[in-house]
Formats: sequence, C-alpha cells, structure tokens
Amino acid sequence: MTVVISNTSPLTNLAAIGHFDLLRQLYRQLRIAEAVWEELNAEGRSWPGRDEVAGAVWITRQAVTNRPLVTALREHLDYGEAETIVLAVADPPPFILMDEKEGRHTAQRLGFKTVGVVGILIEARSHGLITRVSPLLDRLRREAGFFLSDSVVQAARAFCGEV
Repeated sequence: MTVVISNTSPLTNLAAIGHFDLLRQLYRQLRIAEAVWEELNAEGRSWPGRDEVAGAVWITRQAVTNRPLVTALREHLDYGEAETIVLAVADPPPFILMDEKEGRHTAQRLGFKTVGVVGILIEARSHGLITRVSPLLDRLRREAGFFLSDSVVQAARAFCGEV
C-alpha cells in the first residue's frame, strides 16, 4: 500500500473540528515530514492535531535528505510545505494532502496530485464516513478559523448535492 503524505493544515484543521480520524479511515497510513511535526509544536504550543499525531501509530514522521531542494523550495514555501514536497519527490505518493495555495501549485507543477481539507471531507462523504459536508465546512470556518471562500463552500455543497 502506498502511503499518503500530509502537510500540517489537514492535520490541524480536521483535529480542530473533531474529525481527525477521517484521515486514518480514508488513507490508513500517512507520512509527515519532521518540519510538519515541528509546526505542530511551534512556539512551545501544542497546536490542534499535535496530540493526535503523537498518538497515531498509523502516522510516520520522516526526515528529508535532499536539503538543497528544501532550500530551493523555501524561497516561496514554508518549511512544512517544502519538506512535504521533498518527501513526495523521494518516494512519490498517490497524492499529497495540502491546503496552502502556493504549496499546492508547486506540488502540482512537479506532477503531484493534491487534496485539501475540503476534498478530504468530500471523499469522506462519498465513503459514507460523514453524512453531510455543510456543517463541517461551517465548523472549519467558525471553530478552526480556516479560510474558505464562499465559492468553494458552494461548490463543495453542490458537488455533494447539499444545495
């Protein structure tokens, strides 16, 4: 089984709304870069998702070895995004879990498929793991402080027949 690689945002945002376990249910195994782990512990805080990742035997932390590529990607990306993409380059996954626009565009330019939190929720609904995406999209905005444009929310609702 190929393991999916995740950046920080899907971990923190799903944890913030109490649906972190969707990741295990959908993907069975995840890999994260050490920089993602560091972001979950940034500023001496325990960010949403930190405890879930620490206790998840189905998530593997991995150090990247191609530091020159990390440095090159850091010109436009944060450490978590850069190391996530470098992990993917070393051992390509079926897709990368990532929300940040510039990170997604960079990964896509390198030939990787990306899926964000909204895509994860749509996939979870299609597998019957959740009954509706609408309330979770609202919670992402309200409780997690996750920016979702009205057009993205409307498109997700329409796609799931929740208009």
